[in-house]
Amino acid sequence: MMRTPSIYSQDDPITEALKPPPTETEAERIARLSAEAEAKRISERIDEDLREERERLRRKKGDVKLLLLGQAESGKSTLQKQFQLMYRPNSLDEERISWKTVIYFNVVHSLKHILTTLEQWDDVLDEDDDSVSLTEEKARSGGLADQPSPSHSLHPGGLVNGSPNSAADAASSSNHSHPWTKDSGANQIAALRRKLSPLVSTDTQLADRLSGGIAVSGSGKGSVYVRTGWQARTIENALGRLSRRSYNDKKERQSISSDVQVVQDILILDVARMLALFEADIKELWNHPTVRGMIAKRRLKLDEWSEFFLKHIARVASPDYIPSTDDILHARIQTMGIAEHIFDVTIHGKSVTWHLFDVGGARGQRHSWVPYFDDANAIIFVAPVSAFDQYLEEDPRVNRIDDSLQLFTQICSNALLKNVHLVLFLNKTDLLKAKIDKGLRVRKYITSFGDRANDYETVLNYFRAHFLQVHRRNNENRRVLYTHFTSVVDTKATQRIIGNVRDSIFRGYLQSAALV
Repeated sequence: MMRTPSIYSQDDPITEALKPPPTETEAERIARLSAEAEAKRISERIDEDLREERERLRRKKGDVKLLLLGQAESGKSTLQKQFQLMYRPNSLDEERISWKTVIYFNVVHSLKHILTTLEQWDDVLDEDDDSVSLTEEKARSGGLADQPSPSHSLHPGGLVNGSPNSAADAASSSNHSHPWTKDSGANQIAALRRKLSPLVSTDTQLADRLSGGIAVSGSGKGSVYVRTGWQARTIENALGRLSRRSYNDKKERQSISSDVQVVQDILILDVARMLALFEADIKELWNHPTVRGMIAKRRLKLDEWSEFFLKHIARVASPDYIPSTDDILHARIQTMGIAEHIFDVTIHGKSVTWHLFDVGGARGQRHSWVPYFDDANAIIFVAPVSAFDQYLEEDPRVNRIDDSLQLFTQICSNALLKNVHLVLFLNKTDLLKAKIDKGLRVRKYITSFGDRANDYETVLNYFRAHFLQVHRRNNENRRVLYTHFTSVVDTKATQRIIGNVRDSIFRGYLQSAALV
């Protein structure tokens, strides 16, 4: 009887196949061994990457995923900066110098907007003409109609955008030192336009530096959008580096550590030089009676960040200017796509990693939110209540309060988000109060406001009631809505609210993890 030979008595076919040929030269042997070593190194690296990915996914199961949602210019990115300031303050210092480009763009773009608007009115303010702005005239001539909100109670009644400090600024214009008539005023503005033209001409270059030349169609006229990581790319675009130097902000008692290198960028150096050179001309334009009058009559519409930097132009135009934290909070740049920010948050002795997602809020970008809904733990919805007299830049027929309510309805009714912890920030309450104190009538823009008292508390509670009504109508799971009145540029108040939000989200996190 023949015995079947043991497998150990036979040559391994794989080993046999991999044996080098008997004719292998020394050079071929060295090349073969080198290739085998490289293949082994790659295999071990892949194994290590797989182990790290498994460990990362294991840890991430206990992470908190927080979405910041809301329309464009609602304050989401400013709120993200407050989270960053609270939980990763060093990272804000590291990117501080990149915000200089944004602030210079904000200043230059504001000057361009002022001069363009003045040119549309022939640089003249007719004191006897109380007509509405050109933008409003165009909107009305296009047949602007009331647009009902999701609650069927809010109806915009007009298209006017305002400046919160217009009345006070207009009053101060009487102290202007120049003798002024309509003709002399127009001549002064024409002269200022010529002087400032080299500075204003840098608007496109600054916009391209920030956006990388990317334009987003259908998301607002003339808007500049940045992608995730724009801060690093802005610095990388620099043409050299200066010696290390520390800067102190006496007011905030903060400093940039000496290991942060100040970047020498030819474009930024040119803009800085022109700002210093034209500082007096910028002040003259900003305080000119025609400009003050245009703002008071609401023909010239400026955002809060425009006024902030133009009022502080002496500091911004100084040769050694470094943005303060307050400057960064007020700086305006629109987000394109989704930006993830990671923070380690400790509460009651337990550290949890938070993934905060700041999203682009323009209409053309909202479709990109949905993939992030699936495993979200919490949402902070930011609604700017000061925007009752404003319309969407993407669609001037739609009141911004209406748009916020419609968007909030979509969030509350989304099946993927029915168990998500929901927080509502009714934001920009400081600007709302300023508009009400200035005498702006809410019922002129929101017809359903009717004959209610036009005071801050009444208006704020009116808007709050509408958002709460939207939530009640779309709350099958009896989810609690946490509501906060906010001004996210106010660091002390906002960080106190963030602490409250953190505690409530953390309680929900513990419950969902079956730890309580």
